[in-house]
Amino acid sequence: MKTEAWLFAGVAGFFLVTDVVYAYFSREPAGTAALTVSFAMASVISFFCLVNYRRRGSRPEDRKEAQVADRAGRLDFFPPHSAYPVLTAAGAALTAVGIVYGMWLFLPAVGILLAGVLGLAFQFNQREG
Repeated sequence: MKTEAWLFAGVAGFFLVTDVVYAYFSREPAGTAALTVSFAMASVISFFCLVNYRRRGSRPEDRKEAQVADRAGRLDFFPPHSAYPVLTAAGAALTAVGIVYGMWLFLPAVGILLAGVLGLAFQFNQREG
């Protein structure tokens, strides 16, 4: 993760320099705002990678002498069947239709969408392992 942190720090530095030069010469707010947001997002990713590197240490991918077997082990938890993706899709579709037809459909649709998203997020929250 250290290499990725430095890579995104370089990208953030590029956007910062570009943003300053663009803001000075153009005096146009939309492009300046876009470059500022690009700098901020690259900085966030760089910070995330650096914090993960400090927390967890180096990965097998970071060492030149590492073998493929060093990364072997349990991959992740893959959930079985769930009704929440269908509920989320129905809520998203009804929300989009509710924007067209009015608040009488939009507000219940947001509730359905919220129930689906929260169900997806917390369905396996109490899982062991």
